[in-house]
Amino acid sequence: MATHETFKGYFGTYTKGDSEGIYSFTLDAVSGRILDVEPAASLENPTYLTISDDNRFLYAVAKEGGTGGVAGFGILESGKLSYINSQLAPGASPCHVSVNKENNLLLSANYHKGSADSYLLNSKTGSIEETLSSAVHEGSGPDERQEKAHTHYAGFTPDGNYATVIDLGIDQLITYSLDNGQLIEKSVMHIAPGSGPRHLVFHPINNIAYLMTEFSSEVLVLKYNSEDGSFEQLQAISTLPADFSENNQGSAIHISSDGKYVYAANRGHDSIAIFKVDPESFKLDFVEHTSTEGNWPRDFVLDPSEKFLIATNQNSSNVALYARDGETGKLTLLQSNVKVPDPVCVKFLNY
Repeated sequence: MATHETFKGYFGTYTKGDSEGIYSFTLDAVSGRILDVEPAASLENPTYLTISDDNRFLYAVAKEGGTGGVAGFGILESGKLSYINSQLAPGASPCHVSVNKENNLLLSANYHKGSADSYLLNSKTGSIEETLSSAVHEGSGPDERQEKAHTHYAGFTPDGNYATVIDLGIDQLITYSLDNGQLIEKSVMHIAPGSGPRHLVFHPINNIAYLMTEFSSEVLVLKYNSEDGSFEQLQAISTLPADFSENNQGSAIHISSDGKYVYAANRGHDSIAIFKVDPESFKLDFVEHTSTEGNWPRDFVLDPSEKFLIATNQNSSNVALYARDGETGKLTLLQSNVKVPDPVCVKFLNY
């Protein structure tokens, strides 16, 4: 676990208001404060970011006029970002992007197109070379927001052998093999109709994954079979209080590196739900809710030391910082007045 006094990170934002694009910031682990929030790169709607394992490159979803795609940046020592290149295509921009450990393959998920795309990367220069493959989903779901496929997440399995792609519009978790970057369907898990699956995290030391649903506001505990890329559901647990009946949409989900706690964000209830992982079954027990001190928490992240958690409130344009107790998993508010325009994603450099 990192023991640095400061940690560098980045916010991805919507640029429909005051935002200029991607913002950098510093977390001072000694004072427990977020400092030096400032523009790092100008880009239209860089709502989701990912950082290469070696901290040399940052990739963002990108929009330019009537085109959308992904953009690559070099990470400078100052924290500023140096534009490398982008791959754009007609139509809406993606909503999620991830990079593999070798930094030679990039995945994106496009909500509006209902597709997952793979890109070849130059691991030395960080350049996005070409689009290798596009998997387009078809179908619909029972919710009125599921009129067609809406791909929301595309990531890599821990072994790097598969791409896991979540489609909110058709209630499916689809596993693709990666044959020279080509997305070849391997397995499909059908999730409860109308639940709206959104994001996924893997347990750090076991073939277990935790999936966040947007519409039903649940965390699904899944068993992962690395032999064939398939998943099996073990548990579904609500992220909301039993008496909460207002509008809520689940958003981000993350897990501590020791695998003991899972955190999930609620937009509407405006909270982080904290769950303790049973060390034998890997099922979840609810601990408590913590307010995000703002409106519509789109994302959050544990810092590299995991002594802190940062939550981004998109609609109130503020970021909240918490101290995290590694033994209980609980959060204590430190700051809630950090201003970031229309924040969505938050990522730290790797330490």
